[in-house]
Amino acid sequence: MRTVRILAAAALTCGGVLAAVGPAAADTPSPSTSASPGGKAAGPTEAGTAFRTAMPFKPGQRATAEAATGDYLYWVLPLDSGQRATVKATVTLPEAASRHAASTWQLDVYDGLRRRQACTYGTQTAAAGKEAAAVELSCTLRTVRPGAEPWANDPLPGSYYVRLTAVNLAQEDLGLRVRAEVQADLHDTGGAFASDGALAKPLVPGITAQAAADKPKKGQPAAVGEPDGGWSGGRWSDRWVWTAAGGVLGALAGIFGYSLTRGRGRPSPVPPRG
Repeated sequence: MRTVRILAAAALTCGGVLAAVGPAAADTPSPSTSASPGGKAAGPTEAGTAFRTAMPFKPGQRATAEAATGDYLYWVLPLDSGQRATVKATVTLPEAASRHAASTWQLDVYDGLRRRQACTYGTQTAAAGKEAAAVELSCTLRTVRPGAEPWANDPLPGSYYVRLTAVNLAQEDLGLRVRAEVQADLHDTGGAFASDGALAKPLVPGITAQAAADKPKKGQPAAVGEPDGGWSGGRWSDRWVWTAAGGVLGALAGIFGYSLTRGRGRPSPVPPRG
């Protein structure tokens, strides 16, 4: 009975530890000071026209821009290890009477090395009919890893550039005004994708136009901000908690097995009769 009580107490303790880890693996909310009509925090109201002028925003914010059809629109946001981002874009099209034909829009995401990242799922390219009022696109990226081999194309911590543009457009529709909205939602995968290696520094290249306007301090990276709590760098993940809990449960299982199989002791020999 004593062994059973010990095992029950240890199981409850491990359960409490794992329950505490649970919320860390949930979707990561982003704090907001002012909300947009869609419930997201208000982000930048402009977009860049190239990588170097990409406008920074953070996950949980809604970035908007007024632009001309045919422009390349760029934004940039920070992603850290263990995060899986879903980038969504909505383009509000001009009045149908002013358009001449259907159009096709595309959403691309590039990492800090300007490598185009593949979408695991989502509508990365979408066609809008001549009568359509808007077009929606989305791209769910692979989970960002703390480190990778030099030859690999794995997503790494740092800046991620979002590019939105029309890839198929009637010549007569060039220059028509459109409104674009972009946002990014995060899911924290926890220790499932953790690894022992890590980058020395996140891939945050260049200084954006907004950063130059704000006169950043010497040596400050691009004005894309940092994830809440700073860059993790792969130092900690809930993988360590699961490993420790597994070791404790394995040790307790060994103790319990020994208590079931140990000998009961040999009976005392009967003394010989005189």
